[in-house]
Amino acid sequence: MTSELGPSLRRARRSAGLTQEQLSAASGISVRTISRLENGADENVRLDTLRLLADALGLTQAERRELMAGVVAGEAAVPTGPLAVAAQQLAEVLRGRWLREVEARAAHHPFPLPVRWRAAPGELVDHWANVLGAPPGAQVRPVALAGDLGQVVDVYRSVPSGRLVVLGRAGAGKSVLALRFALDHLDVRAPGDPVPVVFSVGAWDPSATGLRDWLVARLLRDHPDLAAPAPDGTALAGALVDAGRVLPVLDGFDEIAGRLRGPALTALSATSLPVLLTSRPDEYRDAVERAGRLSAAAGIRVEDLTVADSAEHLRRSSRAGRWEPVLTALRERPGDPACVNLTAVLGTPLMVVLARSVHGDTGEPPEALLDRTRFPTARELERHLLDRFVPTAYGPHTGGRGETPQRARRWLGNLARHLERLDTPDLAWWQLESALGRPARLLGAGLVSAVTATLATLLVFLPQYVVAFGFERGLRAVLVEAVLFGPVVGLGVGLAHAVVVARGGGAFEPSRVRVRLSGWRGPVFARRGSAGFLGGVAVGIAQQPASLLALAVLGALPGSLREQVRMAVVDALVLGLVYGVAVGAVFALTSVLEAPVDLDAALSPSAVLRTDRTTVLSRVAVLVPVFVLAIAFGGTLVTALLQPLVGPLVWPLDQGLSLGLTGALTCASAYVFTFTAWGRWLLFTRFWLPLTGRLPWSVLGFLDDARRRGVLRRTGAVHQFRHARLQDQLAEVAEKT
Repeated sequence: MTSELGPSLRRARRSAGLTQEQLSAASGISVRTISRLENGADENVRLDTLRLLADALGLTQAERRELMAGVVAGEAAVPTGPLAVAAQQLAEVLRGRWLREVEARAAHHPFPLPVRWRAAPGELVDHWANVLGAPPGAQVRPVALAGDLGQVVDVYRSVPSGRLVVLGRAGAGKSVLALRFALDHLDVRAPGDPVPVVFSVGAWDPSATGLRDWLVARLLRDHPDLAAPAPDGTALAGALVDAGRVLPVLDGFDEIAGRLRGPALTALSATSLPVLLTSRPDEYRDAVERAGRLSAAAGIRVEDLTVADSAEHLRRSSRAGRWEPVLTALRERPGDPACVNLTAVLGTPLMVVLARSVHGDTGEPPEALLDRTRFPTARELERHLLDRFVPTAYGPHTGGRGETPQRARRWLGNLARHLERLDTPDLAWWQLESALGRPARLLGAGLVSAVTATLATLLVFLPQYVVAFGFERGLRAVLVEAVLFGPVVGLGVGLAHAVVVARGGGAFEPSRVRVRLSGWRGPVFARRGSAGFLGGVAVGIAQQPASLLALAVLGALPGSLREQVRMAVVDALVLGLVYGVAVGAVFALTSVLEAPVDLDAALSPSAVLRTDRTTVLSRVAVLVPVFVLAIAFGGTLVTALLQPLVGPLVWPLDQGLSLGLTGALTCASAYVFTFTAWGRWLLFTRFWLPLTGRLPWSVLGFLDDARRRGVLRRTGAVHQFRHARLQDQLAEVAEKT
């Protein structure tokens, strides 16, 4: 303990107007302990002791951090530099996010259910000599690991390797423990210490992505600001991981696909990263048998709740006496088969909360849980509680958006099946489109682009053709050109989409940049400009057949075949170069109009969607005029350069502006609805899927409402089902129906 704790505690107590005796009565901490803390005589301060004192004093978060900082051994100088600043900002954002998540969970509990643990079985953890880093032949003594939720940081810090495995059966409170660990670790984090970040590790595929790269990708998804460059030129997210400034809290190891758990454990053992990992015991044991124990890792196993724990919770969650017949039976007939089953079921916080929700004041009487005819096994009891939770959460007295239980269950079941197909627990709004097959998405993107190209051609060129050739001839010609040009564009967009998907780019994620002048980046400027030039050349050449057919309808083609071939080749060359210059200029310009989005932009899925929409529309608003002007004046430049080679060329400014506007509208539509997360969300998730009844019309509103009802939780930029077993149950029911 440092010398700062005593004065800090004394100041806080006096500010609250309390004596040591009054603080003792309010906190449950003895006067002797408080006196020793204030005088600096106690060198072994427990974090849960300070937490009780902070609660009794009513300290703010800032005051609480100041008090907790007093238990950090040694005074460390406050680090400076981009990495230190980024780590501190990350810590503050995570603290706020997790506090809100804790508040959301607390809304469904009269009081927190206890989470206790003991040391994990020896065959699942490494030798204590390896955990302690002892030299060969040294005598070692195991560290005492038993504790409860208030001691999780103390227990973790007692493990010298910084690698701790948390085992517990489904619903035992492992995710709550991971969240509490992260928050409490932030309370005592010293400057320069790593920032605990909770990752839902079930989405990791170690056969495709290394641990380091996966952690970086998850940081960038949830914290786009970390895409900013670090001093070494890499993204801040990667630099933080490489510098050891991130402490991974890997929640849900058991949710990794079964065939991948062994490779995942091998990959974890190959690193020296400190880590806290949670898993169900059976799945972890299977991985250990396949790949060996996690190197240098100690372990704890969460214990079941006692009958007294669950009884007190249920008693206080409903009107007086509602649960007494059941609780009396559990207490007086512990050996009765029905009581044995129910006691086993109520051994986890998840099932206690489900029982409280399903059989609360407005539900079926709790005595039904003792009916062995309906529920002959503990498994049947659990299935009943899981099955009835959604109808109860969306019951008539729950408020919210007014969704019927039947519709809510159908939509949630579709979402659960979607996650099952993707083999991930992360419900990301930009991935919901995958509920449609790839052919349907390819068709949709191509169709929208074709319609846009057709309409743009009609709107822009119809007035010109009518003025030049009369209404009937002009209308006939522009219809031919539009009807031919639209499908050509649609086919091109569809093929481009197919190529992107085939090359592994089918996941169109939200942009991590916003439109803002960010400075010159030569290599990126050149790379994007050259790619845009080549693509523009292809588009310009592809447009020529439609124009030739329109001229044929008008009877304006040159008389001889030689002249027609010459005109086709020259026009294709001119249009190809003009479009190449324009598209290249637009693509290159994006490199100097990009800056990482604000860190606060990823506080919720809705915020990520809004940020992506703003980024996409800002790009379109800035780059469409650039494209139009580049076509109009680029054509003048190209024709001037080509005239010495091919003879006289004419590029009227009005024709250049018309071509530029048509191309800009067409390219903007293709870009938005084919290659941006927001545009595809709008087309497929906000329109197509609700139209077919697979999702509600307000998808994010439904997801946020489900979170409020306790069905979902939010983890950074994505939603997740509150528990994997609930997701599995909903997916199973949806599959049958």
